[in-house]
Amino acid sequence: MADQDIALKALLKKRHLHGHAAFCKEYDKVAKRLDKDLIGSHPSKAQYYRWLSGELLGLPYSDHCRVLEAMFPNWTAEQLFAPHAGVLEYTPDANKPPETAPRQAANGTNVPADFVGLYAHRADVPKDLWLTLLEGVHHSVDLFANASLFLPEDNPDAIDLLRAKANEGVIIRLLLGDPTHDAIKLRGEEERLYESLIGRVQMAHAYYRPLIGLDGVQFKVHGTSLYNSIFRYDNQMLVNQHIYGTYGYIAPILHLRRSSGSDLFETYMKSLERVWIDEAYEYAPSQR
Repeated sequence: MADQDIALKALLKKRHLHGHAAFCKEYDKVAKRLDKDLIGSHPSKAQYYRWLSGELLGLPYSDHCRVLEAMFPNWTAEQLFAPHAGVLEYTPDANKPPETAPRQAANGTNVPADFVGLYAHRADVPKDLWLTLLEGVHHSVDLFANASLFLPEDNPDAIDLLRAKANEGVIIRLLLGDPTHDAIKLRGEEERLYESLIGRVQMAHAYYRPLIGLDGVQFKVHGTSLYNSIFRYDNQMLVNQHIYGTYGYIAPILHLRRSSGSDLFETYMKSLERVWIDEAYEYAPSQR
């Protein structure tokens, strides 16, 4: 954006919260009142200053918008990220209690409480969302897919970040396809990738292999019919739906957050656990 600040930047300056540390402290205070699961979900330092630069395309991730709107009552996320003329007409009352009612989808009813958002294609998911969720993990990461090759290729820091999280005590479970299994061959035919899918799975193993043997990292393979690829980050989850005859990057992504008011997150979690316990087996480096 040219030389104009966005309203959010001006409001933060007015309340002396424009530094990242001060912002995160206030963010967590508001998040605690809204939903305790939102605590610690504030943007990384780089992401935060990208917000303030005014160069963000669209709006931040919906939970960020929810907290921001609670931090600045009477302001919508769209208004906060719009440029302002240099003088703010009013400053929201910082002590006004934030609204606590769940945000409802504009269209449709009976939206599950653990529903965060839907991306029409995996390629539509902001690249920094994958790393933002990973950076915010404190307990568990589960990666269940055939290859998940896009994750380290689109986010070169992903493997190093997983290693760092393991060193911090985070439990990491990697569950990738067995390239020697007939299920991978069949999926290659169904997605019109044929033998190249086997090669992609083998390449994914090569990317993730440096994590094998680290404390806190468990690596297994599977030969199941993969209905969904599941990427779980503590209480958040990205689910890549799979469509017959369609490449994974074209298929939709469902974003969920565990909630006591719905069981959608738990339904996918139970599926992942069933494969991990009943169908998966230890990865052997000789499997290429």
